[in-house]
Amino acid sequence: MRETATAESAPPPAPGAADYPALDFVNTAIALPGGQFIDLLGTPQGANRWLTEHGLAPADAGVQEMCAAQLRSLREHLRSLFAARVAGVPALPAALSAVNDALSRAPTALLLYWDEKNGPYRAAPCPTNEILDHALATLSANSADLLTGPDAERLTACGSPPCSRYLLRHGRRHWCSVRCGDRARAARAYARRTQAKAD
Repeated sequence: MRETATAESAPPPAPGAADYPALDFVNTAIALPGGQFIDLLGTPQGANRWLTEHGLAPADAGVQEMCAAQLRSLREHLRSLFAARVAGVPALPAALSAVNDALSRAPTALLLYWDEKNGPYRAAPCPTNEILDHALATLSANSADLLTGPDAERLTACGSPPCSRYLLRHGRRHWCSVRCGDRARAARAYARRTQAKAD
């Protein structure tokens, strides 16, 4: 059984997360050494906090469990697409359908409104009941941009088990954080010492 760690013990955002909120989104499920696990979307409050921190919902959005579950479901579909891209294998049709469904939930064009005092103006509709659809569409669009854009070649999985996060590779770096890099180097050093003793 996996233990649940706290959000405060989460590693810093992975390389590329500042440019692609969707990368940070797929990394909200974090496997840590010792069987620990962090799910930043594990509760409605955590999901609301994450959406607010990323400008996708107001702090008082009042995310309910059903909404948090939809976010976690989209996250798993996006993780599936990222894994397929990294492995160079075809994507699961269900993952593609989930992303396309999310993309079609929110209007892509600004709608026309009329203010009695100032006249016509354009804005994206986002009343409270559409906040989740807007967030899902925004994250799906950002994922699609990453997967089809020039940075897709840099997308990789963290090379330090048990970490399950993704990052955009920069140079030879294959770890999502300094913590994971240190752990991978320590594991290699231990393997060399063990091999030397065996010989």
